[in-house]
This record gives sequence, C-alpha cells and structure tokens, in this order.
Amino acid sequence: MKERILAEAERLFWRYGVRSVTMEDIAKQLGISKKTIYQHFSDKEQILSQVIEDKMVRNQSEMTCMAIEADNPIEEIMHVLSMIQKHADQVSPNLMIDMKRHYPQAFTLFRKYKEGEIMRSILENIQKGIDQGLYRSDINPAILARLRVEQIELAFNNDLFPTDRFTMPEIQYELMHHFVRGMLTEKGFTIYNQYVNQYNHEIQ
Repeated sequence: MKERILAEAERLFWRYGVRSVTMEDIAKQLGISKKTIYQHFSDKEQILSQVIEDKMVRNQSEMTCMAIEADNPIEEIMHVLSMIQKHADQVSPNLMIDMKRHYPQAFTLFRKYKEGEIMRSILENIQKGIDQGLYRSDINPAILARLRVEQIELAFNNDLFPTDRFTMPEIQYELMHHFVRGMLTEKGFTIYNQYVNQYNHEIQ
C-alpha cells in the first residue's frame, strides 16, 4: 500500500504541482481513506520527500547506465536529453515552485541531489569530452557544470518561460543543445551533428 500511495502521489504532484493536491485527492484516486494514508505517512511533505528520494535514485540509476552504455560523452548527453524530454510533458512547472516555497524538507533533498550526483555526472561528462577531443580544452568544467545544474531550475521559472508560450520539452531541448554546442570541438561537432540528424530523421 505504501508503494501505491507513493506512485499515485508522484503522478499527481508531477502533473498538478504539490499545493493543489490534497491527501483526499490521493486517497480518492486510490479508492482508499485518508486514514489509510496517515497510517503510512504523517503529512504531505513526508510523502513528497519520499517521492523525491525515490525519483532521484531511479534517475541516477538511469544516468549511470547511460554513461556506461554510451559510445562517447556527446551520445551520453543526447540520451539524457531524451530521458528528460520523455517525461517533461508530465511535469508541471508548479512542482519546483511549490517545493521551493512551501516544502523545504523536500526541496533540500532535491538541492542536495542537484549539487551532488548531478554535478558530479556533468563534471565527469565534460572531462571525458575534453580527454577525447570532443570538447574544447580551453573551457572551465566547474563553471560550465554549474551553468548546466542551474538550468535545471531555470527551466521551471514561469516568469522567464511562461507556460502559455513555451512547453517544457522545448525549453529543455534548447537549453541542453545550447550548452553542448558551446563546448564542442570541430571533431565534436561532426559527431554531434550525426546524432542531431538521426534524431530529426526519427521524429519526421
């Protein structure tokens, strides 16, 4: 039952944000009573924190597999972008706003993950790209990794990217490609363009 509650809460939080989803909404969707939920969780923030923690573990596992299976750092980033875009339409911009403003425990978990695992993955990718001659050797990995990490939250900023003008997949696509292109060597561009052409061919 605990896993069912977490799965349904994640679906609702991702689609509508956190504040607009009540314990009653979760219970109703599962066909159970609120009392049953409270037998497993003390409040909504505890549910959200567990959802975030579980999601981070799954994401990190996927990203680790991508890093191992990818032929090169550019392919790895393309796979990460595909993963992000696959789920982007399911994520409400309100999710990040709600966590930041009203659910500090969950937001602290997210920031810790962002500053730890995501930052480490990006730094490793950049360094591999430099070593393989795909990324420019004159870039500063620490600065660019910080830029990419901050773009994650930036994409959810409704003041900068109003939902009536931009979709989350569009935002993620532009930010990621802009980030990658700024690092590429001539050799890297050749490989990058192959992946872009392949992607464009697949979606036509």
